This record gives sequence, C-alpha cells and structure tokens, in this order.
Amino acid sequence: MSDCQLVLPDRVVERGALRIEDGRIAEIVEGVRPDADLIARGLTVLPGLVDLHGDMLEREIEPRPQAMLPTDLALFELDKRLVATGITTAFAAVTFHRFGNDAVRSEERGRQISQIVHDLRDVLLTDFRIHARFEVTNPEAAPILSSLIEAGWVHLVSLNDHTPGQGQYRDIEHYVQTMIEWRKLRKGMAETEDEIRARIAQQQSQPKSWDMVTNLARLARDRHIPLASHDDDSPEKVAFVAGLGATISEFPVCIEAAKAARASGMRTIMGAPNALLGRSHSNNLSALDGIRLGLVDILAADYHPASMLQSACAIAASGTLPLHKAVRLISLNPAEAAGLADRGSLEIGKRADLVLVEMVNRPRVRGTLRQGRPVYWDGSVAVPVTTQDAVLQ
Repeated sequence: MSDCQLVLPDRVVERGALRIEDGRIAEIVEGVRPDADLIARGLTVLPGLVDLHGDMLEREIEPRPQAMLPTDLALFELDKRLVATGITTAFAAVTFHRFGNDAVRSEERGRQISQIVHDLRDVLLTDFRIHARFEVTNPEAAPILSSLIEAGWVHLVSLNDHTPGQGQYRDIEHYVQTMIEWRKLRKGMAETEDEIRARIAQQQSQPKSWDMVTNLARLARDRHIPLASHDDDSPEKVAFVAGLGATISEFPVCIEAAKAARASGMRTIMGAPNALLGRSHSNNLSALDGIRLGLVDILAADYHPASMLQSACAIAASGTLPLHKAVRLISLNPAEAAGLADRGSLEIGKRADLVLVEMVNRPRVRGTLRQGRPVYWDGSVAVPVTTQDAVLQ
C-alpha cells in the first residue's frame, strides 16, 4: 500500500507505506515508495477491528419471532457483514440462559451455536470466536458451558445477571416500558404488562448459586480464558468479580462502578452504539462520558457492528481523542484484553489484518484484509495481484 495515511498505535503517519509478507506486516515506511502497489492511495489504513461483544448472530438466526433460520446460513451472512465494516476478529456473544419465549437464547442453543462456529471457523472471512454469556440464575447451563470450555470452543466468558432491579435494569419502571415497546416491535411476544410484572417477580425470586459461578470462573482461569463481568452497578460488585479473577468490566452502568473497575486494574468495555449516539438506550452510563473521564478502554459492537468504526472516527473528529487513541479502542485494546498479542495494531511482525477507509464525510470501508488476504473489496480501489508478498501504499 502506498501513499496512504497509516494509523499506528502511537501516532498517525500522513503518507506512508506497508509491506506484507506471508500474511504479516514486514515493513512500515514513512513517505511514498515508488515501487509499491498503489491499492490504498489516498485512503486511511487501520488495523483490523477486534469486537469482543457482538449480539448479532442470535438475531441473525431469528430475524423475526419464530422465524428460525439455519445457524450456518446466519453465520455466513453475518460474516460478510462484519468484514464489510472492518471487523476481522469477532467474539460472538452467545447466551447460556432462557429468556421467556426467546427460543434463540438457551443453554442448548448456545451449545449448538458454539459447535457450528467451531466447525466453520476455518472457512469464515472473520476470525470468529465464542464469547459465552453465563447467566448466574441459570445453574442448568453450567455443565454445558463447562464442557465447551474444556473442549476449547470458548474464548471469553462473561458473568451476567439480568434480574430486574439491579445491573442494567436497576430502574424497574424503565425496564417494564422497554419490554412493552419490545413486545410491540416483536409481535410474537404476547406478554401483557401484568404478565411482564409477574415475570419480573419470578426472576427476582430465582436463587443464585455463587459456588457454581466460582467454579466456572476457576475453570476459565485454568484454561487462560479471559473472564468478564457484565453490567457492574457498584464498587462492591466490581470488588467481588475482581476477586473471582475477572479482568474485564462490560458495560458498567454508573460512574462509580467504572471508577472501581479502573482502580482494580480491569479493562472497561462500553458499547460503540452508545458512544455513537451519545447515550445509553437503557438510561445508564454514557460511553462518551466514560471516555472523557478516561474510564473506557474498549468499544464493542454490541448490537450494531458498523458503530465501531463510526464511533471511533466521530470521537476523533470531535477532538475527544486523537485518531490513533480512538482507533485503539476498537483494535489494540480489545486484542490485548483478549490475550491476542498477534493483532490489533500496525506493527512489524503482527498479522496484516487491515482496513482501508475513505475518510470523506462519513468514513467508508473500501477494503478489508485478513492476514494479507482481501476478504472484502468494494470495487472502488484496485485489487492487488497478491497481498501475501506485497507493498501497500
């Protein structure tokens, strides 16, 4: 790639070039190389985006209530969408719990999804991994999840508690209204308001087996799988999960929890859609507020993959962070949190996972490479004859 802007981990090179050999970055040049393939001229080159929490696969499987598509079809279609937004490493958030009539979220469905992702990983465009979301009120899922961890099919574990009245749903009335609106949107959900309130009462009465949680946390640690806590709502909860070995705090719902996570040495994830919109859809902590206070390390796709690149660029355009620091939120920081030392930044020796972006008006992905191989190309720039041993400027 020649005559392109390079976003390095510590600075931006306005005109530079990359040389790729055997799927890795072999050389970074500041300035123009006349012998280079001009496949990225005038574009900005970023490291491939690393998404630690994407909820999209479950909804790709069930795009409408009771319309269950084949999981492999859903995975292939989502795979194409992800590389078109610059995501080259994706942790599919798979839920090990039953949520009312939500058939796509259950421990057995989680096992099926995990197996299919495992079986198809080698033929996907994205490096797909499993982020297992374990609901602490669902002890039946523990044996299944434990077996998947032991099989090596799980790459990140998060501890979730979606019981209304705490965490993400601290405000009961807001939660009820959200469920009512969700029911209107998803007409297959036939709950009335009284039924919603009855379900809340039933959820609040469910016991939580902390011995089971402790055992799962120990298994994850023994297998060197990162452990995350979800929707932390107090310094006390942060202290508890940190004691279990959690190194990641996902979507803390208040400033106090985010500060406690920072003090505990945990990395904090917030949603990229939250950052892009400037607010939480659940009326919780604003990602932008957290970034301004230096409390956010990572932005995740959550439910909207395009928001990763768009939010980082908007953060840079607003002057909140310089571009290279904003890009770290969606590349190097999540890679480090997941223990993936071979990717996440434009550095010699790292994988040539690259995103070619046109920074005109709203940023647009023009091409994505994974280990030097084009996995998305929109036709607006020349395709290199080979990128396994090429100079890209």
